[in-house]
Amino acid sequence: MSAQNRAWFILGTIFLAISAGASLMFPKLLGDLMDGAFVYSGGNIAKAPNTEALQKVAIYFVYLFIIQAIFSFGRIAIYVRVTEDMTYGLRTDLFKSVIGQNMNFHNQNRVGELLSRFSADVAQIQDAFTTNLAMFIRQILILIGGVVVLFVTSSKLAVMMLATLPAIIMIALLFGRFIRKKSKEVQDVTAANNVIVEESLSGIMSVKSFTNEYFENQRYQANSQKLKRDSIDRGYWRGTFSSFIIICMFGAIVWLIYQGLGLVQSGEMGVGELFNFMMLTAFVGSSIGGMAEQFVQIQKTLGSIERVLDIIDMPMEIQPVAQAEFQQQQPQWDQPLHIQNLYFHYPSRPENEIIKGLTIDLNPGETLAIVGPSGSGKSTLATLLYQFYLPSDGRIALGNQNIQDFDLKTYRSAFALVPQEVMLFGGSIYDNIRYGKPEASAEEIYIAAKKANAAEFIDGFPEKYETLVGDRGVRLSGGQKQRIAIARAILRDPKILILDEATSALDSESEIQVQRALKVLMENRTSLVIAHRLSTIRQANVIALLKDGIILEQGNHETLMKIEGGKYRRMVEQQIDPSDFFQNT
Repeated sequence: MSAQNRAWFILGTIFLAISAGASLMFPKLLGDLMDGAFVYSGGNIAKAPNTEALQKVAIYFVYLFIIQAIFSFGRIAIYVRVTEDMTYGLRTDLFKSVIGQNMNFHNQNRVGELLSRFSADVAQIQDAFTTNLAMFIRQILILIGGVVVLFVTSSKLAVMMLATLPAIIMIALLFGRFIRKKSKEVQDVTAANNVIVEESLSGIMSVKSFTNEYFENQRYQANSQKLKRDSIDRGYWRGTFSSFIIICMFGAIVWLIYQGLGLVQSGEMGVGELFNFMMLTAFVGSSIGGMAEQFVQIQKTLGSIERVLDIIDMPMEIQPVAQAEFQQQQPQWDQPLHIQNLYFHYPSRPENEIIKGLTIDLNPGETLAIVGPSGSGKSTLATLLYQFYLPSDGRIALGNQNIQDFDLKTYRSAFALVPQEVMLFGGSIYDNIRYGKPEASAEEIYIAAKKANAAEFIDGFPEKYETLVGDRGVRLSGGQKQRIAIARAILRDPKILILDEATSALDSESEIQVQRALKVLMENRTSLVIAHRLSTIRQANVIALLKDGIILEQGNHETLMKIEGGKYRRMVEQQIDPSDFFQNT
């Protein structure tokens, strides 16, 4: 909480204290009202209204209502302001941390679970600070103030009432810890529910194509049943706790009424004083009961805070800052790229080495074509170049400098990726191209689209560059999405370009358009091409045939064609694309 919000919170608490103090005046005024309405002596009560006293009490009531209204409004307004500002900071810090984590984090945490942190957990924290915390503080203030007034009114009855508090407080603490654990379990199951919804909707085409609507429905129902059971179980424990508090408090009130009537009979107390005392006792009892409920809610909130802070406190791979803040310590991109005796396994599968002793050298502006069957480590090499993961052994160097020595954001800013499955965001075509360079001018975006052979189809839309692409680009064809991705890469003007089977899923007409765009993009640019077409491979300066993480053959087209019985030579002579060749060998 910032210093400014802390000051506002203190002011809100002062307003809350005044409002709570005003509430404690109601029993006193009601007692005075009874004293003004009745004259009593011993056990005999005679009706004898005191008009002047009643009028005076009525005026005090008006003042009290005005004070309550003003300070209650002030307290709510201040608490809402502080809470919304704090929640904004919490959401942005959470998003900043999630977006700044490495790929291993994102592989281990499902999207639905992370979304639950933003929705359910942050909402729980927001409600707690807006309502639960304020009510908890109010109940504490009323409890303390009420006990003080009770001792002033009748110390004998006050001692009797307070005798019940230690046991109640101890049980409240024990219940609170238990309910907090139950609440965290419910929040975890809620997160699992969100995962199922997110996966089913994001993969709706797969669900439909496999006619798995029933399966997904059953999966969601099973998890929802668990959520229902856990929530009911938590509710039972909350109900047990609240019932215990109510029994204790009402039992104490009945006992105090019995004792108080004896004091009235003996003349030690007046009727108004007894009424005042019993009203205060009800206030104190209500506060303890309210504290119990708010305490439960706060325990739930602590579970949410733990889940959110677990992520916020994680060290980030990259601090999300504006582009202008990191344009420094640029690597020397005119140096050759060296992949030296590279080994890699995923952190979660250390026994399964994906890349084994890879060594490749690439001069600036040259193209490296990686060829191999599925699972051979082609895309993994691209992720290592990006430093999404770190090698388990060996290194990647630019000149003589290990790429791990560079500022990570500075290093990655020089890359552009055109993947097989293009991810477009749900905005306009203009926004999706600009994603490659957020500070780009409109003219730069139009030029990039033209170079990517995308301008023609974009101009064919009624809204041109403002055309919405739909969720993940569903309103565009595969070829159109690829050309948008290429325009994005052209706009970025990268030092190193990675093409991950960028044309493998396209029809022949779309592929021709995309290949023309790629030729422009790759010109005089260091490129890594994960290839499946012979036409792409032939032009590469270095061709590496990969299988099971090991290089089988390496060289340019002419060199590899000289290898008797070589796999590359067989591919070319038989005119078989790599994707088909490795399936049959």
